[in-house]
Amino acid sequence: MSWETKNYSILLVEDNKLNQTVVKFTLKRYGYHIDVANNGIEAIEMFKDGTYDFILMDVMMPEMDGLEATKIIREHENENERIPIIALTADIMVANEEKCLAHGMDAHLSKPFDLEQLFKILTQMEL
Repeated sequence: MSWETKNYSILLVEDNKLNQTVVKFTLKRYGYHIDVANNGIEAIEMFKDGTYDFILMDVMMPEMDGLEATKIIREHENENERIPIIALTADIMVANEEKCLAHGMDAHLSKPFDLEQLFKILTQMEL
């Protein structure tokens, strides 16, 4: 599977420092490069300036939440290059997952997320 051998470049959008540390530590073990944005505003700027394989986007953040940030990122994308955005949320309700997908996110992970679930999503997305 490509996630085992690929050197992903990931944009992690998360306002909680502890969650940032856990995700970075977990994913760096696989050799992935992770940039961190603390809110949706930073995420949009980093998206514009960087090249990422996918975005892990917290849904609830101060200043600009993940839903609004996703909407703006989608407006700035090239038609042929849609970046996968995976929602991260502590809310495990099905309605929240549907809301994330309706706002342009491609998948949904509950926090703390299971690494195998992330790899399953990456495989389904053919990343």
